[in-house]
Amino acid sequence: MIKKPTMEEMVLLKGQDVLSARELSFEQLQLIMKTAAYYEDALVNKRRLYDMDGKIMASLFFEPSTRTRLSFEAAMQRLGGNVITVSETPQMQTSSTAKGETLHDAIKVVDGYVDVIVVRSPIKGAAQEAADAADHPVINAGDGTGQHPTQALLDIYTIIKEHGSVEGLKVALLGDLKYGRTVHSLVYLLKHYGCDMIFVAPPQLKMPEEITAELKEDGIKIEETTDLKAAVAEADILYVTRIQRERFPSKEEYESVKDSYIVNDEIVAVAKKGMSILHPLPRVNEIAVSVDSYPGAAYFRQAHNGVPIRMALLALTTGSVC
Repeated sequence: MIKKPTMEEMVLLKGQDVLSARELSFEQLQLIMKTAAYYEDALVNKRRLYDMDGKIMASLFFEPSTRTRLSFEAAMQRLGGNVITVSETPQMQTSSTAKGETLHDAIKVVDGYVDVIVVRSPIKGAAQEAADAADHPVINAGDGTGQHPTQALLDIYTIIKEHGSVEGLKVALLGDLKYGRTVHSLVYLLKHYGCDMIFVAPPQLKMPEEITAELKEDGIKIEETTDLKAAVAEADILYVTRIQRERFPSKEEYESVKDSYIVNDEIVAVAKKGMSILHPLPRVNEIAVSVDSYPGAAYFRQAHNGVPIRMALLALTTGSVC
């Protein structure tokens, strides 16, 4: 049985917000990986858990979500806790936002009902605004084009499970690197492991310059290219992202780049032996369904890893690993 973290280790995250992958230390990252492995072992061996017994999580999703919302709620229930939910979009409002209530005021109220708050918003910076208003820990489940730290954490966990470790791997990140909050988060965690990175994107969707410059200043080797075949020939990990229609300022701009890259059997045929393919999902058409049978196609296993990672975050931030 995998050992749970010690009380001394849990101090690293107890009472802390999780808003950005950029803010996580390597020690915190290791603690989250260790705790996720502990909880996954418990799930595999069908042990009942009561670590969050008597605690309530607020699931506040102001943007559509399947995997993130459901895995957070499943994680809380697997830990023996309870969930209260707001799920809406700007087009279909069910909370008092329809009456003009601000996020700040909504969080002030919800904070009095719960022990931990998970929030997703289409607005960059909303998670920080929520954290500023709350006394309990706030976990960012995605804020516009900003950050998605819990996705990046489960990505790292997946790489560890698929390859044994992350250190020294070469990772190609493909697709919408401009608007993609998943890659904006993942690169900061990969940096801790000294990974070389290949950014594959159309010129209009390149990784933001401030992120690329920061990585280079920290000694990370970065290659930027439009050549997918050349990238997969040397990459250990191919991280595919969806071209995000909802982030584009116009339909015309989206249409001009939406089919820029499609990972199909032809691409897989020239890939480095043992390469894993990850994708935060949902996919549209950027990975052909035929690729699902490729042994290194890890994206559905990746999605399932969201439960133990989010169990770890909920229990660690509330100091409830029992």
